Amino acid sequence: MEEVRNAVEVSRLTKRFGDIRAVDGISFQVREGELFGFLGPNGAGKTTTVRLLTGVLRPDAGRINIMGFDISKAPLEAKMLMGIVPEMSNPYIDLSAWDNLMLMGELYGVPKGRRREKAMELLELFDLQDRRDQKTKGFSKGMKQRLILAMALIHEPKLLFLDEPTSGLDVQSARLIRDLIRELNRNGVTVFLTTHNIAEADQMCDRVAIIDRGKIVAIDEPRNLKAAIKSSQSVEVAFDRPVDGSELLRNIEGVSEVRREGDRLRLYADEPGDVASRLVEYAKAHGLRVLSLNTLGPSLEDVFVHLTYAEEGRDAER
Repeated sequence: MEEVRNAVEVSRLTKRFGDIRAVDGISFQVREGELFGFLGPNGAGKTTTVRLLTGVLRPDAGRINIMGFDISKAPLEAKMLMGIVPEMSNPYIDLSAWDNLMLMGELYGVPKGRRREKAMELLELFDLQDRRDQKTKGFSKGMKQRLILAMALIHEPKLLFLDEPTSGLDVQSARLIRDLIRELNRNGVTVFLTTHNIAEADQMCDRVAIIDRGKIVAIDEPRNLKAAIKSSQSVEVAFDRPVDGSELLRNIEGVSEVRREGDRLRLYADEPGDVASRLVEYAKAHGLRVLSLNTLGPSLEDVFVHLTYAEEGRDAER
């Protein structure tokens, strides 16, 4: 059986800003070839962690290994193996797409022939070949994001750090970026994805880590995290006319909470199958027609809220 190697190894990583511990002694590993999600609320320490991992910041304590290189001792070797797409980044707007790629390739020391070959390949992959000679100041946000991603790949990194790569994009552009990230990962690139979009992490990531107040509060496959939160099982129902959620809460046995979500109602219960049967009976008794009825396990968002709120509750008790 082939041994699984780690692309990233973090041990007891700590970073303070004054009295604030932005990153508080965290440890984790990212496996080679993995698409790894890094989630957390605003101010949780996500961006600080990424800046530490990519060598932008120096830690106050702890150790970071990138593909076997200790980043504090061999920063150049480690950084040459990375591609980085920060959240707030843009190509050079007075340069064409082609010249942006040539510049980035030169900065990484890619030989001229290889960088030209790689640039042509990336422009085709990212559907930018028709705009290769146009200045990027006229590009849409989605096109700029695709170009930034291409620039991060010009030196063929083994590890790609992405900080909110689909933030602010329209639906079509965000979907294209997600498809490209999956394709890169299938081709062997390890991806470290920081995102506020929990549904995106659920769909894409092999494993996710949740950070809150500088500490890792959970790390596992999305399905395992969701399986651990039994209290978030629910039934989603839509009727042919509006129904008061509080009425269902009073009349359907076993329901602990009712939430309206658009034109549907979501009923939380320990035994969602029993509640689904009772909803059908309720609809018949009240002359309602059921348009849709689904039993749902917990979502990754439920896990996220449960864990981060639990941290707040523990702090309040201290």
